[in-house]
Amino acid sequence: MTNRRTRPAPRPPEGTPPPAELARQARAVLADAVRVARWASPSLRGGKSHVEPGRDGALSAVAVQQASADLDLTPSQIRAGWDRARLAGLIELHGDRTRPGWRLRAWDRDDAAVLRGWVALFDAWSIVHPAPDGITATSVAEVVEAVPQVLSLLQLSAGPVQVPALLDLLEQRVAELREERCEVPYGPEPLPEPPLPPTVPLLPLLNWALEGQAAVGALTLTPGLATLTALGNWAVWVKLEQICVAAQSPAGNIEQSAEDMLRGCARLTPGPARAEYRAWLAARTVSSAVTELLEAARGEDALLRGLAFEALRVVGAPAESGVRAAADDSSLRPYALLWLAEYEGADPEDAHEILTREESTWLWVDTAAAVADHGETQLLVRHLDAAVQSTVPALLDEVRAIGHPRTVQVLVALAAAHPDPALAKAVRRAAFQVHTGGV
Repeated sequence: MTNRRTRPAPRPPEGTPPPAELARQARAVLADAVRVARWASPSLRGGKSHVEPGRDGALSAVAVQQASADLDLTPSQIRAGWDRARLAGLIELHGDRTRPGWRLRAWDRDDAAVLRGWVALFDAWSIVHPAPDGITATSVAEVVEAVPQVLSLLQLSAGPVQVPALLDLLEQRVAELREERCEVPYGPEPLPEPPLPPTVPLLPLLNWALEGQAAVGALTLTPGLATLTALGNWAVWVKLEQICVAAQSPAGNIEQSAEDMLRGCARLTPGPARAEYRAWLAARTVSSAVTELLEAARGEDALLRGLAFEALRVVGAPAESGVRAAADDSSLRPYALLWLAEYEGADPEDAHEILTREESTWLWVDTAAAVADHGETQLLVRHLDAAVQSTVPALLDEVRAIGHPRTVQVLVALAAAHPDPALAKAVRRAAFQVHTGGV
């Protein structure tokens, strides 16, 4: 990273509610998901969790009934809340264990975390609201790819838009996609499904897309009309501007917890960040500082995990025993092994060679999660080049196999960001398969 001038962050459209109000609305949309996540998270329940998700990540029937009784929600509300909690990063699945995600820990105090959780749900609308049976995957992919233009029209209209006008736009955009499409083969796959004939109406798929956006709180539907909500309007602007919620500027980091200090340093270049780490470390005993940094690294926010190990590099030798112990934790192991390799004299550019292919793939997903949460769209697209796999199909196969808890969110974000329709379709299909436990 190099020093560079930063331009002022673009302002949202006039009339956009302040972040606190947007976060309040996002909390309302995800209220049931938060309740289910807190119920399922052992550390927040004060004891060992009895929730053991199945191989597909779904709650067992026993857990659904128990949660329904404890939370006074219907079984269907419990299942929907569980799915939304996973997609929004409120809970993480590690094998047969459930952990609270970092967003859940920050839910009541961090509006930015709330908004990012809702945006993750917004990006996954087609998983939240699956397409009706009998629709080809190609047709679904066409509509998913065309939806941003539909949302842009809704935003530009700044009010209700008639469904026939949206249908006209959808038909035009789908026709353009069919003309522009160039299917790229990704290894031995079946031939792509033929697109719908031009005479087949797209109205059912438009209704599905609008209902999916309504299901995540991005728009409201009345007979014949669709209107963006304040959240939906803000999300479309964010996507168009390719910005993310700005992190708070670092101030008073010496007195902050490790997590807050790292979050405050997130947008600093390496030199100023190391100065902040040194000042923070000087105010603490080495053992307590190392313990606190490693605890922050376990907090499920991948950006903070990477920054925590950068701070541990400033600590140096006194951190060695703690980092060696952290190598036994699967979520910290790649970071710990790289730290130890550099500590033992390896060139930082070559240190990654000590990682197994599985560890490298885990690190790739973890880094992608940090970029998806805190970075810009193009960074996520360029992150594909950092994968050890030589082809996208190989990457998708191995990403699915390692079981990283953020796999679905990463793939959904990558599919939404990538400009290649064929590649985006393959990534979106992989995300759906991971979410449903398919193959």
